[in-house]
Amino acid sequence: MRAVSTQPRNITLQRSQVAARDRAQLLGQRGAVIWLTGLSGSGKSTIGYALERRLSGSRHLTYVLDGDNVRHGLCSDLGFSHDDRTENIRRIGEVAALFADAGLIIITSFISPYRSDRDLARRRVPAGKFIEVFLDVSVEVCERRDPKGLYKKARAGEIPDFTGVSAPYEQPSGPELALDTDTLSLDACVETIVEYLEEHGFFDASDADGEAGAGAGADGDPTSGAGAGAAG
Repeated sequence: MRAVSTQPRNITLQRSQVAARDRAQLLGQRGAVIWLTGLSGSGKSTIGYALERRLSGSRHLTYVLDGDNVRHGLCSDLGFSHDDRTENIRRIGEVAALFADAGLIIITSFISPYRSDRDLARRRVPAGKFIEVFLDVSVEVCERRDPKGLYKKARAGEIPDFTGVSAPYEQPSGPELALDTDTLSLDACVETIVEYLEEHGFFDASDADGEAGAGAGADGDPTSGAGAGAAG
């Protein structure tokens, strides 16, 4: 297991001279983390990239961190054991928090099956700026879709620790949004998220007055909450 050191390392937290509200006024938006979570085949990547296109078309700075993509680089050394999934999400949570602090609307598309890991990612972001979006669709529907043929391989025993088949998925207890992708169209899912952002002032830079800056977690300290995150 990869442990995160809690021992003093003779390092000092450096504070930026640019506040989050200054970045918000520059970009005309408030930074946020939109955390898409759900089973493989629930539509995370499809919705994530459609949302990115929709927001970019409205002149909002946004970026997608996708589960498969980060495993080609940042997390290429990780497997799919419980501990590796936790470390995968810990890393993504930290990167997402930095993106949001820089003022971007960051979209993450990860299975992230463990509730404690998603909660840790939430704690790395100032209160109100972490938007958990649960793609609430059954494993039966996801298996019927099976766009990558992964469920078939998992049922055949070719993929161990596969979420929904041989590994658990812990549903969010209180997500900001829950979308049934079996009944809702792609456009409807995207518009629901956009409406949430609009209603909560993420497209209004004036709402950023008084926000903390520079990598702050929920308590304003980017070094707080050190620990392990979860999976993708």
